[in-house]
Amino acid sequence: MRALVTGGTGFVGSHIVRALNQAGHEARVLHRPASKLAALEGLAYESALGDILDAAALLQACQGCGWVFHVAAVADYWRADRAKMFEANVEGTRRVLDAAHQAGVQRVVFTSSAAAVGLRDDGKPSDESMQFNLPPDRFPYGYSKAQAELVALEAVDKGQDVVIVNPTIIMGPGDLNMISGSFITQIKQMGPLVPVPPGAIAVIDVRDVARMHLAAAERGQTGERYILNSANYRQGEWLGMIADVVGVRRPFLPVPGWLLPVAGAAIDAARAIGIQTPVDGNQTRLGASNIIFDGKKAWRDLVKPEIDMMQSLRDTYDWYRQHGFIP
Repeated sequence: MRALVTGGTGFVGSHIVRALNQAGHEARVLHRPASKLAALEGLAYESALGDILDAAALLQACQGCGWVFHVAAVADYWRADRAKMFEANVEGTRRVLDAAHQAGVQRVVFTSSAAAVGLRDDGKPSDESMQFNLPPDRFPYGYSKAQAELVALEAVDKGQDVVIVNPTIIMGPGDLNMISGSFITQIKQMGPLVPVPPGAIAVIDVRDVARMHLAAAERGQTGERYILNSANYRQGEWLGMIADVVGVRRPFLPVPGWLLPVAGAAIDAARAIGIQTPVDGNQTRLGASNIIFDGKKAWRDLVKPEIDMMQSLRDTYDWYRQHGFIP
């Protein structure tokens, strides 16, 4: 099978190209002429020049492809212009789907996010039935992905074959832009002084995410959502695991939940006057919440994760050291 990967020069996309190579499929990568191709070094792929807002380039890139993995998005939302993020994440998805339909692509796998899944009031893991329920103005990335899912479901209603996958926080080697890799660098730099919020998070390794994308193309159900998750951890346990891997003392300073909105407001104020911060105010406020997910549907219908998260953290840390991100 020949497959087009949008966002193939990035963290998740490049691992999907690798998984396609390993499974014997042909990979085509949509990228701009000036895109950095370091993440694809050593992989077999065909270049298709253009971007997800260029309808003509998209149509040409989709020609002859059986699958399209639409991975491209603005994901570093705390560093991005909101209007550009919505243009890429929502309108870009619409244009990719339109091009795939015109080119006769058999199936599109759309990479959404667990951020587009709603959270439960009782603190239990959310499943695919939970719709986005956070304030859209405060959590624009999740809202943009939820809106993009509506675009995908509209295409399904018109007869197009689209499967949606919702990865949780993604770790693993190759995160050039440090979307989630900042967990590693912050613990390495600050060690036990990193504050420990009271909430919980969900995580998965990028190589499992790539394998699950291919499984979604092969046997996912049209119009279905699949949460891609390996494990849920309390924040203290997660930060302690990272500290063990990078060789520093475990963080031990708990942050009371009531303090997080105050810290979030301070971060918002700092960013409003141009001070860059590693996280935004809304990320900080969510630190008291249980951002956890039930991945059993994907485990049952697609494939189970194989990579233990301690191994994922070790591989992530080793990759950052080998590539000079961490001395």
